Amino acid sequence: MMQPITRFSYRKEEMRMALTTSPRGTADIYGENLLAWLKLERLIREICRSFGYQEVRTPLFEHTELFQRGIGEATDIVEKEMYTFTDRGGRSITLRPEGTAPVVRAFLEHKMDQGPLPAKLFYLGPMFRYERPQAGRYRQFHQFGLEVLGSADPLLDVETIVLPLELYKRCGLKGFVVELNSIGCPSCRPHYREQLKEYVRPHLGQMCPSCQSRFDRNPLRLLDCKNEACRKVLADAPVITEYLCEECAEHFTQVKSYLGLLGVDYVLNPKLVRGFDYYTRTVFEVTYAGLGAQNAIGAGGRYDGLVEEVGGNPTPAVGFAVGVERLLLALADEGAFAAEQPRPDAFIVQFGGETKIKAAQLLYDLRRAGLHAEMDHLGRSVRAQMKAADRLGARWVLILGEDELAAGKVKMRNMDRGTEELVDLTQVKQHISVREE
Repeated sequence: MMQPITRFSYRKEEMRMALTTSPRGTADIYGENLLAWLKLERLIREICRSFGYQEVRTPLFEHTELFQRGIGEATDIVEKEMYTFTDRGGRSITLRPEGTAPVVRAFLEHKMDQGPLPAKLFYLGPMFRYERPQAGRYRQFHQFGLEVLGSADPLLDVETIVLPLELYKRCGLKGFVVELNSIGCPSCRPHYREQLKEYVRPHLGQMCPSCQSRFDRNPLRLLDCKNEACRKVLADAPVITEYLCEECAEHFTQVKSYLGLLGVDYVLNPKLVRGFDYYTRTVFEVTYAGLGAQNAIGAGGRYDGLVEEVGGNPTPAVGFAVGVERLLLALADEGAFAAEQPRPDAFIVQFGGETKIKAAQLLYDLRRAGLHAEMDHLGRSVRAQMKAADRLGARWVLILGEDELAAGKVKMRNMDRGTEELVDLTQVKQHISVREE
């Protein structure tokens, strides 16, 4: 008969789970998965260097007010998803849910606005949002993003679209789509907001509770709702690009013209808005159908008012962010981004006793020379050591027996060619290096 679970045993099980599992919405990155991450990070840094961007690393947490002012208090992120706590000094602190506001804060704090403009910065690191975990979407997730501060040139809007596309192509991703829109500026957007509200008002009761609460506070976000009933209501809603002022319309025309000049395919999506209040004019999103309903793998746009909103002088700016986990998921779906398993340059097989002592010396000589060398630490037989070397894919197996040790030599077996030769112990490093060239 099954015994009932007591309160004490339940607590004990909870403790065991807390000690041996990561928190919900987080993931360990290791093994082959980590190799893919490192390969992607190398590509990111190579491409950013060729486009003239410098890396910036901001703290994992910031003052809560930065995100309230920067992202907008009426956004889902600020209202529902931020990890916010009070520190021991009584200050409200938030783990960063996105990268743009911290970069803008750093831009102002370190007076980058007084240096050469535009300032071109990129970041790569973890962000935190309390949302429902799903494929490629975690509570601790990682973003690669870049920001260009100090210029209103439409060509820079295009640059922030082209750069991530270059990354996707270099990774081997093919099935992505660029969606593009303009959401105007503080001069022309208010009129559109009123027209949108007038259209929606008679149908508001048919819409989801979230849209009803956004109706007065943030009506543009109605366009972003995934609820089917809300989509039906908004099917014939006014289109924002028909309400752009002359300056915004001209800016958008130039963006489209440059994209055409560079051969970038895109789809106009007049219902595309972003989840942050700071966006103005150009907004874009890159989607990949293989990810299902949550199909965005990158997004961004222009945010000309954000620097001023957080205390700086009026400064035009544009940027984007790519979700690293979601990009890797898309790459895995296409089988386009396999990372090579690293192979040791040498595995030293020894027979114990004096041969192990000499093997240890040789091991560290090879490592100091920049070679990847390994040896057995489990007291295995020579046969088992050979199998271990084969499993690791070692290029060379160095067999150091008593006879070899007495002669000051080591037997070197090339595992790729199947050849074997005796080499002086003092020449092992050079022998491996020459044969690897």
